[in-house]
Amino acid sequence: MNPTDTAAPEAASRRVAIVTGGSRGIGRAVAERLAREGLVVAVNHASDSGSARETVEAITAAGGRAIALRADVADEHAVAAVFDRVRDEFGGVDVVVHCAGRLALSPIADLDLDVLDAVLRTNVRGTFVVAQQAARRLRAGGSFVAFSTSVVATRFPAYGAYAAGKGAVEAITLILARELRGRDITVNTVAPGPTATDLFLDGKTEEQIEALAKAPPLERLGTPGDIAHVVAFLTSAQGHWVNGQVLRANGGMI
Repeated sequence: MNPTDTAAPEAASRRVAIVTGGSRGIGRAVAERLAREGLVVAVNHASDSGSARETVEAITAAGGRAIALRADVADEHAVAAVFDRVRDEFGGVDVVVHCAGRLALSPIADLDLDVLDAVLRTNVRGTFVVAQQAARRLRAGGSFVAFSTSVVATRFPAYGAYAAGKGAVEAITLILARELRGRDITVNTVAPGPTATDLFLDGKTEEQIEALAKAPPLERLGTPGDIAHVVAFLTSAQGHWVNGQVLRANGGMI
């Protein structure tokens, strides 16, 4: 783990969040939104230290507090070290938002099984590892939010590996919500529809993007900000009665 530190020690009363995959896309939007809500944010990234630094700089420029911490979410020792660092620096963890993920598109018949293993390592094992640490470390009143995909319900072709992994994410988090009974900790999963991120747009033609934008009744792609609003609600006091749910934030798709 190679931390990039720009934060001073915080008062114990300030809420603290860890956002995995926080260097780009939805993860960055979530990190910046939570910082605007007054949380100290630890921005986790796997390799893109430059983008993680940009996220931290954007947060600090707006008057927030953030640090960047590098860790592969599927590596339990690296993830534990992130939680240790945040505890030591800020006193504890109140919110964990697990945005990190990997996408591979291919018909099931043609998918390289090494690619399948890589997708499942990040999306299933990674979710389990982060959820495990969150279950052990979150303070009372806290929240864990994971990410699935609306493709679990829409069943678009070529998304077999991705949807399989995200189906596992939904199972993991819904069970965790029940396991944390009595702890005053919420566990939910957000399942976005088509959202204009680099991960989503990469490799798609203009025609494919237009067709996907027309799929929701609202007839547009979602934005990272749309999803960040949902996460901000779920991790707020106002959203604390929502627990053990999969919220399909997709503009009205299935």
